[in-house]
Amino acid sequence: MFSPNSVEKDLAILQAVGAQLRMAGHEVQLVSEQQLGREAQSLASYDLIFSMGRLPETLDALQHLKVVNSATGIRNCARCQLESIMQQVGTPVPPREGAHGYWLKRGDAAAQSKSDVQFAADRQELDAKIAAFQQRGITSYTVSAHVPGDLVKFYGVAGTGFFRYYYPTDDGQSKFGDEQRNGTAHHYAFSVEALQQDVETLAQTVGISVYGGDAIIREDGTYCVIDFNDWPSFSRCRDEAARAIGSLAGTI
Repeated sequence: MFSPNSVEKDLAILQAVGAQLRMAGHEVQLVSEQQLGREAQSLASYDLIFSMGRLPETLDALQHLKVVNSATGIRNCARCQLESIMQQVGTPVPPREGAHGYWLKRGDAAAQSKSDVQFAADRQELDAKIAAFQQRGITSYTVSAHVPGDLVKFYGVAGTGFFRYYYPTDDGQSKFGDEQRNGTAHHYAFSVEALQQDVETLAQTVGISVYGGDAIIREDGTYCVIDFNDWPSFSRCRDEAARAIGSLAGTI
């Protein structure tokens, strides 16, 4: 439900982390969210839990346990809550107004379909799409101006030094195709170190270790973070990411 068009990729990274942990001598059990209810009583017996779960009942069950990513951190990734945290820590974000259109995003949960993240060419179209959200029962949402520039996807594991970024238009990988809105990447020069520092600070404040997101790099090298989430698929760097994530078992 929370992995639209990416179910197999998301499962693959969790399986890869499990394989890394087994090679390190740990006993590992993989459990789906649907099975979790039957395992709830024994959860406290595990030394560490790696979770991609997002259902409210899953987060409730994991709230007071030793978990990567924490239940609190995952809740903080809801867009409206996340927007508030980004403002608090000074993460570079898109302006609310601009001359190139707007992005309307569901604010109460992770996107579950393409309709949860929509582009509007002008204020009139934005108002109409907000009304459509409200008709669907979505009253929590965020609005930001579209920012021209290179779209990059970044992936990281906080505290391990692992950080990678990629241009979706270079390899054609896409979840909903929204990356095409910014066109083919020009590969504008920017400070990778500064971006990593900004999103590491955000990850630590949000309360997650395994993270990913999107940023726009402007022609002048400045950037803004337009999306941030817990535990992406790491499909472009799965093996490296699995080793970094697995290393958390010895550091947390």
